[in-house]
Amino acid sequence: MAIKKYKPTSPARRFFSVNKAPVTKTKPEKSLSFSKKKSGGRNNSGRITARHRGGGHRKKIRIVDFRRDKNSVPATVKAIEYDPNRNALLALISYKDGEKRYIIAPEGLQVGDTVMSGDSAQIKIGNCMTLASIPLGVEIHGIELAPLKGAKLVRGAGLSCQILAKEGKYAHIKMPSGEIRLIDLRCRATIGKVSNALHSSISLGKAGRRRHMGVRPYVRGVAMNPIDHPMGGGEGRSHGGRQPASPWGWLTKGRKTRKRNKSSSKFILKRRK
Repeated sequence: MAIKKYKPTSPARRFFSVNKAPVTKTKPEKSLSFSKKKSGGRNNSGRITARHRGGGHRKKIRIVDFRRDKNSVPATVKAIEYDPNRNALLALISYKDGEKRYIIAPEGLQVGDTVMSGDSAQIKIGNCMTLASIPLGVEIHGIELAPLKGAKLVRGAGLSCQILAKEGKYAHIKMPSGEIRLIDLRCRATIGKVSNALHSSISLGKAGRRRHMGVRPYVRGVAMNPIDHPMGGGEGRSHGGRQPASPWGWLTKGRKTRKRNKSSSKFILKRRK
């Protein structure tokens, strides 16, 4: 896997780069995918409620197995695939009984490898088991927040975390952000680091490539008129001497957005900041 850069044959090509990920299959598995309906950021009244959305290439939703609940049945990796709906790669696995499923592909997983779920599985890349069965210091991803509810944490490209300690019925997990969190030892996690770590190093190079992703242009607030944005208007380039704000006046830098949830806050031992 490497970032490929092109010769500057045009202004856009000068900054254009692609990620040559080890994808072995181009079309999704028919039984595990369905077409994605687009809303263009509009609600049921036709009003835009999420700005800068619309257009873009057609996408198909891949049904990913986040639960990994087929215990003690070995599965073979049939293909490594691209998923337009996430930055990580997917692995198509086929169980011994013939059932096929998608899982998030860890770094280093290859076609022909065998993966398994359950506490009887080995400590090996791609295997899934409870936190109680995973040794301290091993890289893990795809962690559940509640037992048998499916992986919710650490699913993005290149991410992994570690178990620092086990105390009582909880494991101390150091998250990619630096936060240390308590998670029930009955929750499952997958061994390894999420694939496609170079995803964040890609340079799109041109606006049209962003349009292919379904992202429409956005206008800076300072370039608008005062009626359209709190930071608009003024002679020359001016933002009126106020803090950066949204079109509706909400402060956009440094404002805390986390809701006061005392039930979940008690599981955070150390904040990320």
